[in-house]
Amino acid sequence: MATRHLARSIVLQSLYEWDFYNRQADLTKIVERNLKEFGPGIDEPEFVWRIIKGVIEHLDDLNKIIEKAAPEWPLNQISVIDRNVLRIGLYELLFADPNEVPAKVAINEAIELAKNYGGPNSGKFINGVLGTVYKELRSTNNESVRINE
Repeated sequence: MATRHLARSIVLQSLYEWDFYNRQADLTKIVERNLKEFGPGIDEPEFVWRIIKGVIEHLDDLNKIIEKAAPEWPLNQISVIDRNVLRIGLYELLFADPNEVPAKVAINEAIELAKNYGGPNSGKFINGVLGTVYKELRSTNNESVRINE
């Protein structure tokens, strides 16, 4: 497993636990524990922290985007796994450095996380939501949001 894919898996595990406990648990301790247990060989742990920090800083925006892109699925009805895969994917798609994570990589990585950890339809759901956001970004060509192909 590539180190960045493993890093995203650790981010997902950490956000899942934090979200499962209604965001009342100490996310820093959760991430530290998961890095120690599941990622002792990760060569860039700062990548994990960058995604965690970015998702938390943009959490309200990410949630609003999910609600807009999947209006038939209220946020609290989306599984905890799928909700957090979407947050990671959307963060990387919209707010991460495009030189570090191109848009198509962000989408593909999110789909893989969904297939590995979600339900039987998670990959399709994640693909649909992220695809919708990506198409909208491309069509609006919004200067404040980047697209890197």
